[in-house]
Amino acid sequence: MSPYLTQLFSLAGRRALVTGGSSGIGYAMAEAIGRAGAEVVIVARGRDALRAAADRLAGHGVKASWISADLGVRADADRVAEESGEIDILVNDAANNIRKPMAELTDADYEQTIAVNLTAPYLLGRRHGPRMAARGWGRIINVGSQQTNSAFGDSGVYGAAKAAIAGLTRSQAEAWSPHGVCVNTIIPGFVLTPLTEPAQSIPGRVEAMAARHMCGRNGVPADFAGAAVFLASDAAAFVTGQQLYVDGGFSVH
Repeated sequence: MSPYLTQLFSLAGRRALVTGGSSGIGYAMAEAIGRAGAEVVIVARGRDALRAAADRLAGHGVKASWISADLGVRADADRVAEESGEIDILVNDAANNIRKPMAELTDADYEQTIAVNLTAPYLLGRRHGPRMAARGWGRIINVGSQQTNSAFGDSGVYGAAKAAIAGLTRSQAEAWSPHGVCVNTIIPGFVLTPLTEPAQSIPGRVEAMAARHMCGRNGVPADFAGAAVFLASDAAAFVTGQQLYVDGGFSVH
C-alpha cells in the first residue's frame, strides 16, 4: 500500500469494540478493522464461537480479545461497557430479529428486541462517546437495516428498533462530532448471515431477494469490510450523522 493510502486508512494504534463480532457482518467488520491495524475486542454470547473468531483474527495478525455477554440483558450491556476499557472505534452490530405478525408479538418479544437492537448501542455509546470526545477522536458505526427506512416482511419491533438506530446516530453525531467523533449508520441489503437464516429457509426467498438487488446477488459479510475501514478511518473525518447503504442497490427499487 502506498504511504498516502496507509495514512488515509490505517487504524494502527486504535482500539475497536465490535458487538456481534463472532460471525456474519460483525466478524467481517472486526477482521477488516483489525487487519487495518486496530486492536479488536469482539462481543457475542457464545464462548466457543468467540474463541474461534478470535483465533481466526489472530491468524490474520490481529490482536484480538473477547467478552461473552448477552446484550439483551442490561447488566451484561453495562458490564461490556466497563470491561471493554478505552475504545476508539465502536461498532454496534449485535442484533436479534423476532419475525412474527405484528399482532402476535409478545411483551417479551418487544423488550428483548429493543434491548439488543437499541438499548445496548445506546448504553455503549453513552459510555464510550464522551471519552472519545474528550480525547478528540472517535468513530461509532451503528448497523441499521432496510427496516430503518421502510417496512419489509414482518418488520415488527425490529423495524421500530432499527428506525430508532438512525435517530440515535443523528443524536450521537450532534453531541460528539464537534469533538472529533464521527457517527454513522450502515444499511445492509439482504445478507446471507445467521441472522437471516429463517428467511433463507423459505423456498424461493433467497432467489427472490437476489433478484431485487441491482447487483443481481445477495450480500455476503465480506461486502462490509471496505465500508467498515472507511468509516473507522481518518478518510471519513467529514462524514457523520449519515446512512451509508451497502446494499447492492436493493433500496433503490
